[in-house]
Amino acid sequence: MNGDLYLADALKRFREARTQCDRALAQVPVERWTHRLDPESNSLATLMLHLSGNMLSRWTDFLTTDGEKPDRHRDTEFEDPETFDPEALRDRWERGWACLFDTLGSLTAADLDRVVTIRKETHTVLEAINRQLAHYPYHTGQIVFLAKHLAPDSWKSLSVARGGSVAYNAAKMKDRPQA
Repeated sequence: MNGDLYLADALKRFREARTQCDRALAQVPVERWTHRLDPESNSLATLMLHLSGNMLSRWTDFLTTDGEKPDRHRDTEFEDPETFDPEALRDRWERGWACLFDTLGSLTAADLDRVVTIRKETHTVLEAINRQLAHYPYHTGQIVFLAKHLAPDSWKSLSVARGGSVAYNAAKMKDRPQA
């Protein structure tokens, strides 16, 4: 395996998840970010709190400290804040993604076999990255689903719109050389 290619692809996949989240969130009025479909579901705000909390915990001092930081209070990430501060939430969201991108961007192929811990459980760096590559897109899908529900009349598809596959494929194939 080429470790540099893997790291570049992992970074690309995380950036795609970030873009999907941001494009979905942009379609929902901020005052609806705290809406829950039912008492046991998450709101957009709680998903943002959870993802950013996870990123800040996992990727801060990634190679040298346990990925579950003692100052993280995971359970509170799933509670509605007493006062909703969209700017503070956006700031935390930005800090979480920046922490992920900065840390992942600093890793080298030689780091992939190193061992890190998450909740005192050992993982290779490669395993720890894959763990988050499974976790973040899971919540990205939740954000997209919920955003689509909260903005049904104005929703713009984030991928190929229903009924648009033929036109999309034709446009993609137009400039490609024949094999």
